[in-house]
Amino acid sequence: MTDNTVIKSGLHPRNQHRQRYDFALLIEAHPVLAAFVRLNEYQDASIDFADARAVKTLNQALLKQYYGIAEWDIPPQFLCPPIPGRADYVHYLADLLAAGNGGKIPRGESVRVLDIGVGANLVYPIIGQREYGWSFVGADINTAALKNAERIIAANAGLDRVIALRSQRNAQKIFTGVVQPGEHFDLTMCNPPFHASQAEATAGTQRKWQNLERNRCKPARKISNSSAPKLNFGGQAAELYCDGGEEAFISCMVSESATIAGQCLWFTTLVSKATTLPAVYRALRAVGAVKVKTVEMAQGQKKSRFVAWTFLDQAAQRAWGRERW
Repeated sequence: MTDNTVIKSGLHPRNQHRQRYDFALLIEAHPVLAAFVRLNEYQDASIDFADARAVKTLNQALLKQYYGIAEWDIPPQFLCPPIPGRADYVHYLADLLAAGNGGKIPRGESVRVLDIGVGANLVYPIIGQREYGWSFVGADINTAALKNAERIIAANAGLDRVIALRSQRNAQKIFTGVVQPGEHFDLTMCNPPFHASQAEATAGTQRKWQNLERNRCKPARKISNSSAPKLNFGGQAAELYCDGGEEAFISCMVSESATIAGQCLWFTTLVSKATTLPAVYRALRAVGAVKVKTVEMAQGQKKSRFVAWTFLDQAAQRAWGRERW
């Protein structure tokens, strides 16, 4: 029998998903999940994490049980995010704000967050709003993703008041055309595309399949370009890769952030590859960032991090919080 009190290593102390999934509780919240739950070789309840339908249904249950989201769905071929890891980023962002606010996390709609590449799933705004009451603007270049995010907002009462969506019409830009003149954000966040090409993205997908199948003691299946989007860790092109990969994307983000330096307290982005960090730091030095922080995160054996930077000195940071929160 599954011991749901076992703590998952590495997750943030405030993360609601630190314990093993309580499938009985989740099935009660979302009965459809029952069809995907099986006992594994250790007689623990689990799902097949290589099954896209199972993973999406688990997400629906998690969002219902922990965040009060009654209706949530994503179209095939869009990224199906792991909820615990997404929640970790949000909680560490709360700590980032608290560090400049006397240790107190600012809560409520006065805290404004810009999610670059919000995607079809809307998960970061949902978690940030439900956990801390923050308001969000989500931006994306994919109109189909934004339309689905709009459906999620419309299907859940109250989200339309605290989450707005904007289309980035220029694929070469990140903040330009999204952040309006005179507009201010306390945080920006981003999960950038980390591959440099479709071929590299497909190779990454193949490795994930191999890991999953190895854990299940079965031969790894071969992945083709045409089948890759069907996977639970698939995604649209803009979600997975861009020219130059995450290094080029983040470098562009850093450069543009300098043009709106006084309009945001903290700019942040996930950095998937540790080898990308030196280029990010060089870009930040080039634009004169006043303070740079790298926050390490972990979910089991998976390591990740985000880099945060600001153009405001400590006095300006304190004044920002006093005036806005």
